[in-house]
Amino acid sequence: MGYGGDDGSSVSSDDTIRNHAAFIWSVADLLRGDYKQSEYGKVILPLTVLRRLDCVLEPTKAAVLEKAGQVRGKLLNLDPILEKESGHRFYNTSKYDFRKLLDAPDDLAGALRNYIAGFSATAQDIIQKFDFPTQVARLDRSNLLYLVVAKFAEVDLHPDQVSNLEMGYLYEELVRKFSELSNETAGEHFTPREVIRLMVDLLFVDDGSLTRPGVVKTLLDPACGTGGMLSVAEDRLRRLNPRAQLKVYGQELNAETYAICRSDMMLKGQDATNIAYGNSFTEDGHRDLKVDYLLANPPFGVEWKKVAEPVKDEADKLGLAGRFGAGLPRINDGSFLFLQHMISKMKEPKDGGSRLAIVFNGSPLFTGAAGSGESEIRRWIIENDWLEAVVALPDQLFYNTGISTYFWIVTNRKAPERQGKVQLVDTRDLFVKMRKSLGEKRKQISDTQIDEIVRLYGDFTEGDRVKIFPNEEFGFLRITVERPLRVRWEVTDDTLAVFDADSKVAKLDESVRASLRAGLERWRGEQLDDDGVATKRVKALLADAGVRGAPVQKAVLEALTVRDPEAVPATDAKGNVLPDPELRDNENVPLPPVQVTFEQNVAGRLHTVEYRTAIADYMTAEVEPYVPDAWVDHDKTKVGYEIPLTRHFYKYVPPRPLDEIDAEIKALESEIQSLLREVTE
Repeated sequence: MGYGGDDGSSVSSDDTIRNHAAFIWSVADLLRGDYKQSEYGKVILPLTVLRRLDCVLEPTKAAVLEKAGQVRGKLLNLDPILEKESGHRFYNTSKYDFRKLLDAPDDLAGALRNYIAGFSATAQDIIQKFDFPTQVARLDRSNLLYLVVAKFAEVDLHPDQVSNLEMGYLYEELVRKFSELSNETAGEHFTPREVIRLMVDLLFVDDGSLTRPGVVKTLLDPACGTGGMLSVAEDRLRRLNPRAQLKVYGQELNAETYAICRSDMMLKGQDATNIAYGNSFTEDGHRDLKVDYLLANPPFGVEWKKVAEPVKDEADKLGLAGRFGAGLPRINDGSFLFLQHMISKMKEPKDGGSRLAIVFNGSPLFTGAAGSGESEIRRWIIENDWLEAVVALPDQLFYNTGISTYFWIVTNRKAPERQGKVQLVDTRDLFVKMRKSLGEKRKQISDTQIDEIVRLYGDFTEGDRVKIFPNEEFGFLRITVERPLRVRWEVTDDTLAVFDADSKVAKLDESVRASLRAGLERWRGEQLDDDGVATKRVKALLADAGVRGAPVQKAVLEALTVRDPEAVPATDAKGNVLPDPELRDNENVPLPPVQVTFEQNVAGRLHTVEYRTAIADYMTAEVEPYVPDAWVDHDKTKVGYEIPLTRHFYKYVPPRPLDEIDAEIKALESEIQSLLREVTE
């Protein structure tokens, strides 16, 4: 898939973006001292938005004010009329604009508040989420407000000077600068652009529908942060097909980053109402939306305790008809909740299906035993044949963490050659070192390396970096292997010590304990290997001491029990051999290639011929040669799934020859001795 050029080179004026960004950035010189570097964005970003909106609305401002005066008080909903008059999805009914604000230096703060209050609801929501009124008061107290507003009044952001596309790039450049100044929090809301580009290219790879003239596609990011993924996806599609349109949707929990994202969409001419505010799990801002593509970089390892009640409630009541029916992950990592939420937004295959890409750390690959929430979610995805690929990335790619990360590519419209298979791609050593680190980010992926990764992915050919496996390769049967309980009952110093230490025995009267102990002493030297005989003896002993109750009887029998591998297997009242809990073991049996779906009854299918045969063959080959009396408790068998990616790419490196190591040790010893002689002489 070829796009041509670096980001921004073929679709915008670099000089326009660079010059305007530098001019706006010069406002930081005014703020220095009164504001910390990490706080510059709280002032500059909302003012950039306000100045752009001011310039966009300028040609129709007089007409809007006139129309507002005519209809005010006559209609409840002025939006349709005033939006039509302004020619945009927003308007302003204040008498002020940036030039007139400067005519009110004695009460600039009040005039600016009046100006902000004159915006329509969509624009006003953005300014409020920035918490800009707080900054207005702070700038006013610092005697900076007039200087800053005057500086912004000088910058020309009219559409005939700065297009919507250029404005988007300009705004993104400012967001990037502020994110880099705040390394400690950048990773929470800002994904490195080369990482997003790689995600988007993998999402769009070999999608022939994107090249059709006039094609319209939709994309959602349910954890959109500042909107970087939405912007890059829009840009990449435009490069691939200038006549294509991408309608983007997003949701963000953090108020300030929500404001940045929504304002970015507004400045680019996108529908800003497509960006929802709130928690995607409890306040789904796009409840009925189904889209063609989904992207997300959710926070790693963040607990979901705050939303546990509604999430569990939806899972219990709706099951697979809801978003979280496949399973619930551990409370301290909600990554899989995001993935399930995104899958719920995929179109049905009959409607064209969907593709999604999500960034995970290593935990979702393997955390959780068979039957756990994580394993069940992996099983649901793989058995429905939705997992297309997992791409292992270099570490130290992100601003706030140096850990290894992975892309999961999930789709319900796999190409025919990919159906029933999962592709693993290892790109952990495809990176270049950065000249200067940004927080934890010390590596980046070059454009050439991105193209190479996309080629490896699209070729779908096995090699050193690519492995392809059938779906069932990642599944296994977790079986419980039992061995017979072989014990005898006898009285020794050791068993009497256990008897004395038992809490139930300790509660008996001292005289009763002495009576029981004396009775047990008479058994010294005897070995009983029959459960029935031992039980009768203990019952009689307790009866003679006037003790009743099964708990004490059980405690005494357990105290006298000694494991004996030569003893006859113990049985229950029905003659069934009892298992020994201490010898119980679990084994993973490779999943047989049986075509099933997650919705099929698990317990039922575990007893099919294919599964029983796979378990029997495993027992014959791996267990019975060593413990011939072992058996499988089929009622405890569970299906598990994990993706041991690093194991599949493991390369054995033989240790150095012993002679070489020995020579190195001797050389070091000689050097140490020489240094010691210098010290002691």
